[in-house]
Amino acid sequence: MNKRYYIFLMVLLGLLCGFGPFVTDMYLPTLPSMTEVFHTTPSMVQLGLTMSMLGLAFGQLFFGPISDRSGRKKILVTSLILFVAATIGIIFSKTINFFNLCRFIQGLGGAGAIVLSRSVAADCFSGRELAKAMALIGAVNGIAPVSAPVIGGLVAESIGWQGIFWILLGLGLVLILCSVWLKESLPEEKRIKEGVGQLIRSFTGLFKVKSFVIYVILSGFANGVLFSYISSASFVIQTHFGYSELIFSLIFAVNAIGIGVGSAIAIKFRNLRNATLAGSIIMLACGVAQYAETMILDSFISYELTMLLIVLGLGLVLSSSTTLAMDEGRQSPGSASAIFGAVGFLFGGIVSPIVGIGEIIQTSSILIIICAAICFVLSIVSVRGSNGNNYLSVR
Repeated sequence: MNKRYYIFLMVLLGLLCGFGPFVTDMYLPTLPSMTEVFHTTPSMVQLGLTMSMLGLAFGQLFFGPISDRSGRKKILVTSLILFVAATIGIIFSKTINFFNLCRFIQGLGGAGAIVLSRSVAADCFSGRELAKAMALIGAVNGIAPVSAPVIGGLVAESIGWQGIFWILLGLGLVLILCSVWLKESLPEEKRIKEGVGQLIRSFTGLFKVKSFVIYVILSGFANGVLFSYISSASFVIQTHFGYSELIFSLIFAVNAIGIGVGSAIAIKFRNLRNATLAGSIIMLACGVAQYAETMILDSFISYELTMLLIVLGLGLVLSSSTTLAMDEGRQSPGSASAIFGAVGFLFGGIVSPIVGIGEIIQTSSILIIICAAICFVLSIVSVRGSNGNNYLSVR
């Protein structure tokens, strides 16, 4: 692989990986105004977030295995065309029900981009090179959900909610054009030749790999931490602490950097399993500190400092668990990526509505503590199960 194509591939994979989070999160700052536009309740508008995450989850379960049989490039282009069509429907929606339906279809289309970003990386790289590629993908996967509302908040006042989806439409069209130059990464001889039965067996076979299942569930609970923050942040920062949309966007930007730093640190670990353990400890300790702070001081500075450390630990966990899971599922990269991504968005879809129960700042902290504690337990199981092996030297 020449250097120019390597750079192109890394940029494209990063854009594809970040595509889904932009689908779910970019319009978050406009949720309050959309309740007025559609003459509906906040819960109905928030349902659009859940619908898009469900689409992203189920779409990965469909596009991932199919790409193991048909190749990556054709499936990628198909999913992006579906995304573009759904986005056009969203822009011209007249009712909230039609809007939410299109959001589900848009999620399905965006899912192809996400699942194939990991599958193509697993096709092209192994060992340390795969770890580097997954570190980039993990960083984008962590930064995109946090930075998307930043961009949305900065442009919402001037272009409104429809303008945000026009931007997403343009991004989808650009990615379709870029896909023309993508080389097929899965040669004919490595594709699954059998029918649906073999595709199903590729799923069931992965569930028999204990380490793969551990990393998938670990990443799922890490996504629970991420979406606990994303779903609550606008209400905590704007409603609870009284800051403007602009300040909200700037705070999101700072925390996005925290996730990126965590992802960059993960690759420095000699054993990536230890990176998941370190990240889990940071999330759990700071989650407990944040909850105690909300009960005693209720200070924005304390809230933001603990949150910044939480997302740094999150970057460690997301990046390392992605690499570990995809390496363990190397025999069926498309199916492995599908399961991995679907579980993450399913956890996000479950957590997001729960955040609104009770006092939102306290509920989100409790959810972070619960998810981080389970990540901690799973990380210990992973480290003990490795028998001291150095992951990067084994592969």
